[in-house]
Amino acid sequence: MATDRLYRPSIVAAYALFVLVGVSAGVSGVLLPAQISDYGVDKATIGLTFFTFAAGFMAAGATVGQVVHRLGISNATGLGGGLFALAALYTGLRPPFAAFVAVQIVAGYGIGVIESVLNAYLSELPEPATLLNRLHGFFGAGAFVGPALAAWMLQSMRWTAVWLMLAAISAALVAAFLMACRNVTEAKRSPSSSTRPKGLLLASLRSRGVLFGALFLAVYVGLEISVGNWAFSFLVGHFGQKELLAGYTVSGYWLGLTVGRFVISPLGSRFNISPAAASFGCLVGVALCSVLIWASPISAIAAVGFVLFGFFLAPLFPTAMALSPRLTEKRLVPTAIGAMNGASVIGGSLFSWMSGAVAQGAGVWTLMPFALALALLLLVLWQRLVANLAAPATAQAAEFV
Repeated sequence: MATDRLYRPSIVAAYALFVLVGVSAGVSGVLLPAQISDYGVDKATIGLTFFTFAAGFMAAGATVGQVVHRLGISNATGLGGGLFALAALYTGLRPPFAAFVAVQIVAGYGIGVIESVLNAYLSELPEPATLLNRLHGFFGAGAFVGPALAAWMLQSMRWTAVWLMLAAISAALVAAFLMACRNVTEAKRSPSSSTRPKGLLLASLRSRGVLFGALFLAVYVGLEISVGNWAFSFLVGHFGQKELLAGYTVSGYWLGLTVGRFVISPLGSRFNISPAAASFGCLVGVALCSVLIWASPISAIAAVGFVLFGFFLAPLFPTAMALSPRLTEKRLVPTAIGAMNGASVIGGSLFSWMSGAVAQGAGVWTLMPFALALALLLLVLWQRLVANLAAPATAQAAEFV
């Protein structure tokens, strides 16, 4: 179809940008020990970067509606990517610790704009559920590559080299996205472009469904990032794994996340299992994997557990995003996505900091009981989220539950 040909280049470029987002998330945990050593701080102090990144990301979620309204999809994405590239470049120059913490605000804002804009953009194209699952699948692909790449680079380079690499790649991908969008009409710049941008955030947050969606994603990303950030330290400190092998194991965790996003949804459709029911089953799987890793006597079993952990986590974020049109009014969907995305990174930062602080005081073994507690909380929140879905507008939407 002509429409498919029109949007295909921008969709491919969006996938590539989400690979970058995944790489940036995947490398962070591997870099933490080097950063802690370089700056002479402890786990709780380095965790301040989680909060500053979250502050920037939340600001992006709160303002993305206005940004897209004024700049359009392509320019808004260019703004986010450009800000992240500048922040990555500055981080790669090894600034003083206070500046290192502060610049994560800019990095968080840039990543937040990229994520929110591209989620909203693809949600308005044909077959949005498929596009969103693939989008987040490519995030997993980047997160899979990131830890192994960072661990390999750290064998012969400083941690700052990884950030310089991210700066160069992000600049190139933003340029590619802008070129891919040159033939896309700006009539599709935003679903809310015909409405006044003021007041959209407060209006979307009045929906109980959006609030439960935001809480669910906050805890989900808190779990995903806590494990992604601290699994490396857990494997090295608790099991005594070699650093390179631990990096590969963390990559296996992100690989499981990637494969799950491409596999679980088609399998559910084949066996007539709704996405909501499949997600509930996956949450049970996450809880069981937490117990498996916690009780594992050897690192090999724990490594398998981490891969399965990522696999069962896989469909939760994109499924929640795909359900967002049934959580609020159509005109508020992009703003709701921004708010939910912003809440997700706050949870990611808060819970990742908490898991690091607990590990600092009680030992890295606490990562898995901490993960189990979050998994059980997610089960409760998922039930509340599904209970607040609006009646489906179409038979296709009804298949979600």
